[in-house]
Order: sequence, then C-alpha cells, then structure tokens
Amino acid sequence: MSRILDAEMAKASIIGAGPNGLSAAITMAQAGIETTVFEAGATAGGAARTAEITLPGFRHDLGSSVYPMGAASPFFNSLPLHRHGHRWIEPPAPLAHPFDDGTAVMLEHDMATTCSGLGNASDAAAYKSLIRPLVDDWPALCTEILGPIVHLPRSPLLLARFGIYAMLSASTLARSAFKGTRARALFAGMAAHSVLPLTSPLSSAVGLVLAAAGHATGWPIAEGGAQSLSDALVEHLESLGGSVHLNRQVTSLEDIGLAEAVLCDISPRQLLTIAGDAMPASYRRQLESYRYGPGAYKIDWALSDPIPWTAKDCSRAATVHVGGSLEEMIASEAAPWSSERVKERPFVLLVQPSLFDHSRAPAGKHTAWGYCHVHNGSTASHFEAIEAQIERFAPGFRDCILARTITTPANFEAWNANLIGGDISGGAMTAKQLIFRPTPSLYSTGLPKVFLCSASTPPGGGVHGMCGHLAAKRAIERLKLA
Repeated sequence: MSRILDAEMAKASIIGAGPNGLSAAITMAQAGIETTVFEAGATAGGAARTAEITLPGFRHDLGSSVYPMGAASPFFNSLPLHRHGHRWIEPPAPLAHPFDDGTAVMLEHDMATTCSGLGNASDAAAYKSLIRPLVDDWPALCTEILGPIVHLPRSPLLLARFGIYAMLSASTLARSAFKGTRARALFAGMAAHSVLPLTSPLSSAVGLVLAAAGHATGWPIAEGGAQSLSDALVEHLESLGGSVHLNRQVTSLEDIGLAEAVLCDISPRQLLTIAGDAMPASYRRQLESYRYGPGAYKIDWALSDPIPWTAKDCSRAATVHVGGSLEEMIASEAAPWSSERVKERPFVLLVQPSLFDHSRAPAGKHTAWGYCHVHNGSTASHFEAIEAQIERFAPGFRDCILARTITTPANFEAWNANLIGGDISGGAMTAKQLIFRPTPSLYSTGLPKVFLCSASTPPGGGVHGMCGHLAAKRAIERLKLA
C-alpha cells in the first residue's frame, strides 16, 4: 500500500491489541500513518494469548487455538510473520470425530481419503460434489467471504453456488445430502462452530467453509501457542514504526488524545460506554439492540499422558469434535438459545496441541482444552458433563488429569471485555447480524473519525485479521477524502 500523507503524517489510534486491532494498526502503518495501539491488558493479543494457568511448564491457549481462517487469511498471508518467529504447525489430520463404536470419522487433508471414511459411496459422492468446487477455487472463495456479505462479487458463479447451500440449516443439508451417520456427524460438528442452532438458516455456511479449509489450507495451530501469532503481529507493526502501549485502559475518546482516525477493536457495548454520548442517537439505539450469542464454558487440562481415545485416529488431529450423532448435536446446540438446560451430553470442541507442539508441556506431559456452548452469561457448572463426554470416547481420560482450570462465561468477560457473557464470536452470527454487523454502516460509527474493527464487524468471528484490515482501509479512504 502506498504512503498517503508525505508532507504531514496523519495519526491513528487503535483501541485494543487483539488480532483485529493489530491488523488495523499494521494496515494504517503501511499507509504511512503514525499509529499507536492502546491495550488495557498487560499483554497484547486479545483472545489470542497463551499462559501457564494450570501447572508450571504447561502452556495453554487462553482463547483461540486452531486457525483454519488464519492460515487462509489474505491479510495474514500478505505479511512476513515468519520473520518474527511465527510458524504454523499442521497436524496429520485437521479434525477427528469419534463414535461409540470405537471408530472416528476424519476430515483428512486429502479429499479422497476423507470420502473413503464416510462409510458409503453415496455420501462420498455427495461430499465431493459439495466441497470440491470450494477447494478448487479456495483463494477466490476466501476473497468473497472474508468481508461484508453485501458486495459486488468478483466470482459471482462461485459465490452463487456456495450461497445455495450456505443458506440452508446444517440439519437440513446434512440430512438431504448424506444418508449415513458418519458424514452427517462430521458436517454437523463443523457447522457447530457457527454457534447457531443447527436448525437455523445459514448454519451450513461455516461447515462448508471449514471443510474446504481442511483440504485447501488446513487447520493449523501456532508453534509455541496463540501468543506467537500475536507477538509476530506486534513485532511487524513495530518494524513499520507503530507502537503498542500496554496497561492503557481507554474509558473515553479523550484518553487517547488527538488523532485523524480512531479504530476500535472492542464490542458495540464497549463503544457505547466510551463514545456513546458523542454518537448520533439513531446509531446508539442500533448498538443497544445488537445481540450477543451463547457463551463458552471452557476447561484447560494439564495431563500426565495423551488422551486415551478408543479411536486411535483421534490422536492424528489437534481438533476433536466430541459430540456423537447429528441428533445429539442438534439438541446440544439448540439449548443455549432457549430456556432449556444445556444437555448432559454437550457438544465439546476439544484441542490437544501438545501432541504436535512439544513446547506446550514438560517432556512426556500434555495439555488439552475443551469447551461447550452455554447460555450467555451462564453461571451453571458444566465441568462434570464435559469430562464425562470425553471419558465416553476416551475411557481413562480422568486418570490423566494432573490439574484443571475452568473458565466460565463470566471469567471470559472479566479476562477480555470483548467477550460479552462469554460470547467468543463478537456477537450472534444470525442472518441479520451477518449482513448488518453491527449496523448497516458496518465499520463506520456516525463519528467521522471513529471506526469499529472488532469481530462485531464483517466478516465476523475467527482469527484472520480481516475485520481490522478492512476497517482500516475504510478509514484510509475517509482520510483521503478529508
């Protein structure tokens, strides 16, 4: 990107040093703008941080941990992050999904191998028909989906084909496309990353994207933990002349001084607190009605041994979907959206990074974490249900536990104010909030110099930096017109 102001350098202030805030800062600095990031915490990274929270030497990712969209991100891939110590580690298989019969269905890097494990020729053909076109045009698809939904498409036929299936509920697509339990469960588990009821329209979209990512660019972890990605972004920003100020809580726009642009890697609720009185009343009302999704209830474990999966293939993947059948996952993912109690057999998203990254634990020991979706702000305990669900597919798991740390929805929000009620997606990914995220003005806030750049803007949750990058591009365009 060319420098836009040579005679007199403009200044930009970024609130929040999560991946989106750092991406916004890098984009501004690339344009020749003097850029300063203000971070409330003692460490940069937002929800992409790593720390010893169970026992000494056991390093746990506190939030994000597996990066299918990080590896696919056009913005991240444009940066020399490897020069700053960042490296992806790709497990032998992106994903495992165990069953009660002692087997597991696998998302493999190779599509033919994935298809051969689905159980029958009909499901293999259906899977290939759904996913192969997305893999073949993966870079073009990423360009289309990693941004605002409403846009002039560069690949209209590809986007139309994707949209036909993406608009369906995951339950409808799983049942109509596949006949067997294995393919249905594999797809439903991936769709559950949408944090939507699997009966909701558009819940298929995430499942399709994650399946294609598994074959195209993988589901990697970051060597050394999520913190290595954040640290690399900080170092690259500093190489461009930008700076990050830690322990700088911003409670008002006046706290950050004069700047031609202010980009906020914060939630709509936080923006209301910081700048509400200055924003137009109509915009404030829209932010006040912004809806947050279910929370996460997470357990980090320090383990004496690898998880003893009955299905040995589970040890080839960093990510394991512990959910059983399609029907079980439909029930589990519906409960946090209703008054129902979260099921005794919740769908658990589990990651076991130390199998592939020995820096995560002392020699011979291991780390893992798992979480389930619960009601936003829930205070109920779910650790027994989560551990029982894992024990179901890995008898003897509890005997491996040396220590555990539980993170409730309230703990998540106290740790990172963006995670309202434990919502790790920056707001519910409903149809309305996918199109107008958080409002029809997207990154703009009603204040000419102030922009939102968090996961509450397009393209939404996930660690890819595109929310920050695109918001910064919007701010740069505004500066050019000023």
